[in-house]
Amino acid sequence: MSAPRIAFLASPAEHARVALEALVAEHGSHAPEDADVLCALGGDGFMLQTLHRHGALGKPVFGMKLGTVGFLMNHHRSDSLLERIAAAEPATLRPLEMVALTESGTSVGSLAYNEVSLLRQTRQAAHLSIELNGRTRLEELICDGVLVASPAGSTAYNYSAHGPILPLGSGVVALTPIAPFRPRRWRGAILRADTEVVFRVLDPYKRPVSATADSHEVRDVIEVRIREARERQVTLLFDPEHNLEERILSEQFMA
Repeated sequence: MSAPRIAFLASPAEHARVALEALVAEHGSHAPEDADVLCALGGDGFMLQTLHRHGALGKPVFGMKLGTVGFLMNHHRSDSLLERIAAAEPATLRPLEMVALTESGTSVGSLAYNEVSLLRQTRQAAHLSIELNGRTRLEELICDGVLVASPAGSTAYNYSAHGPILPLGSGVVALTPIAPFRPRRWRGAILRADTEVVFRVLDPYKRPVSATADSHEVRDVIEVRIREARERQVTLLFDPEHNLEERILSEQFMA
């Protein structure tokens, strides 16, 4: 069996660039559209950039940690890369799709592999309503913000906001408030992944709100619709001894 064609992609960090040069010298490199596998060198932020830029190609991605945070990455080793890719276990991720409507009437769409978050833009708390599949479930949430997280993203910002960690393949997403003031005791919800969530900003001029899909921010939103992207999925490859499902499980038992 011939060796896979690999597209090596690296973050701007110097140690990632050094690793890139060594790997290209050993294995060569192909353009992402011509490769069988993408190899991302960096941290989780760079992995998300890679998925946003090249996810539509449908190529599996094997990441190696050469950044600050590496939850979505494998350990960096310069040896046995082809053997590791051949033995890797796949994890299929389906992103969230955000459509945000701004005060100016502009509609902005974006994908999020981790989460879509809404945050207040000023010192004043945001006032939001929450609608699920066309039915208003919360007429007014007063908060710093709120987010919807995928299972892969549930251990990131969502977990810091005291949201639940979700197993891969569970078919659910987390709806988590950020510093809620009213209702005081509301802690969010776990929703089916095919639920359409609509946030409406109740006082957008006095209390402006921004929406962010992973790192893509849209300011001065008045309405944000979120649902699982039905036409898009990506595959990440992980070393069997430390696959993504095991990492998500381990996070729930950390002291």
